[in-house]
Amino acid sequence: MEKFGLIGYPLWHSMSAVIHKAGFKSIAINASYEILETNPENLVDRIKSFKRENYSGFNVTIPHKVPVALFVDDIDRYADITGAINTVKINPDKTMKGYNTDVLGFKRAIPDDIDLNGKTAAILGTGGASRAVVMGLVDKGIKEIGIYTRSIPNSMDYMAYVRRKFSEITFNAYQIDRVRDLSKYNILVNTTPIGMLGKAADMTPVDRSALKTLPNNSTVYDIIYNPKKTILLKDAENLGLRTINGLDMLVYQAVSAQEIWFGKTPSFSDMKIALLENL
Repeated sequence: MEKFGLIGYPLWHSMSAVIHKAGFKSIAINASYEILETNPENLVDRIKSFKRENYSGFNVTIPHKVPVALFVDDIDRYADITGAINTVKINPDKTMKGYNTDVLGFKRAIPDDIDLNGKTAAILGTGGASRAVVMGLVDKGIKEIGIYTRSIPNSMDYMAYVRRKFSEITFNAYQIDRVRDLSKYNILVNTTPIGMLGKAADMTPVDRSALKTLPNNSTVYDIIYNPKKTILLKDAENLGLRTINGLDMLVYQAVSAQEIWFGKTPSFSDMKIALLENL
């Protein structure tokens, strides 16, 4: 039996085991998946144990997505550009390669009929998830991105980084508490925790009055998956805007991880059903 797991801290809320076990079953893989809460000070010992105990791979979440890069022997393009790793494959010779499947998950969750080529996007937040979203939007052909942040001065390093990495894209920074006019954007993406269950679930990062300024054919994408419909998405739906929640992104990043581990594509629908049944 192959062994996999998730490391992060805290992990009480994680649905990864439920999703991955459904994926294993769908492609007839005999494997286990453990939720392994790991304090930052125990990260080195945890990585050593994966090699010692013959794990085949593992997933990584907050706060280890950046520091885990110190332990891998190679990384893929998305992990390199975003500076974050969420999936690791351990090879038979114990070398490890890090990947970022959040970018793939974000992209694959956007329906094919939403064309973003040459369009403009607004991203709320400058955390780790924000970089994956920028990368995904660049791959989709976005030409201009407005970044909304709590503090423009504190985001100068972030802005310098994305401008350097994606010189062909126009980036502008704005105060998130001053969102008023969104009329030039074709897609709005929330990467902040505002609206998440247990974290300001009764709040929204954008007032309804600002959402009203979005064009009628625009899309609102909230990468939060619990609750399934945040206040932001409910407001957007009520205004007749197209919406995407974080459920499909979460499942697709897990699908992509299993494709890396096994070279096979597990059942997206089986994994999503398992997630919904356990939310």
